[in-house]
Amino acid sequence: MDNWDEIKTAYQVARMGTVSGAAEVLGVHHATVIRHIDALEARLSVKLFQRHARGYKATEAGEDLLRVAQATNDQFSQLANRIKGRGESVSGELVVTSLLGIADWVTPLLVEFQKQNPEISIRFLTGERLFRLEYGEAHVAIRAGKVPEQPDNVVQPFKPLRVGLFAHRSYIEAFGMPSGVEDYANHRFVVHDDMEIRAPFFKWMQSVVPKSAMAFRCLDSNALTTAIRSGAGIGFVGYEEGLDDPDLIEVHPQLPEWDSALWLVTHVDLHRTPKVQALLKFLKDSAKGQSGAA
Repeated sequence: MDNWDEIKTAYQVARMGTVSGAAEVLGVHHATVIRHIDALEARLSVKLFQRHARGYKATEAGEDLLRVAQATNDQFSQLANRIKGRGESVSGELVVTSLLGIADWVTPLLVEFQKQNPEISIRFLTGERLFRLEYGEAHVAIRAGKVPEQPDNVVQPFKPLRVGLFAHRSYIEAFGMPSGVEDYANHRFVVHDDMEIRAPFFKWMQSVVPKSAMAFRCLDSNALTTAIRSGAGIGFVGYEEGLDDPDLIEVHPQLPEWDSALWLVTHVDLHRTPKVQALLKFLKDSAKGQSGAA
């Protein structure tokens, strides 16, 4: 059928028995109902209704149309209920993205969230590339640094990203403990290869460590941590992670100026969906009472 509106109108006329009744159900003027019926009958070249003083009675052809329209209407109603039910449940695919450097502590959180919501399928995307929420590449992004300013995104504070300056026990045994910042030129440091990186702790390192002491560089944050643990030099790792590792020794007292803010970012179109709201609440609850990790 070319015009579903006309078929819906005919269905309501057959169901209600009157033009005024159909008009009330459809929320249109009675003249619109008559126009739809006349147009549909003209298109089909058949009378669908017998007009009489008390209303409209479906002809045999009209009864056939009524059965088809009834079945179609029921299918649409079932589809609408399924879609509504799916939208109200915490289920389906949930795509989360974050910096690679925080994947080690984000992953257990996502695993626990999935245990509590077994109908959820998690995709956890990490890396240096910024996944675009406006293009539907992720439902929730965990971002670090300045407040994200992309349009149409909902941004909420999450927790501080804390780092500390550590060296492996084997490095200290080989090169000794720095006596202070003034001694850093005589040591070896593990640093990010991108000298334009905006992380506050790296900016601090650039200000106090000469380039000649930056002995090991790489782009992958996990490789940086591995290099520090392998004794390549002094470098930044997650503060709680560093304190928990008995083989890592804190080289410099932790400074609040090294910390970055973490943000939970969602697109406005998906922000209110139950699965996104459930994850946001879970992550924020997990952050309460914690000092932060990286």
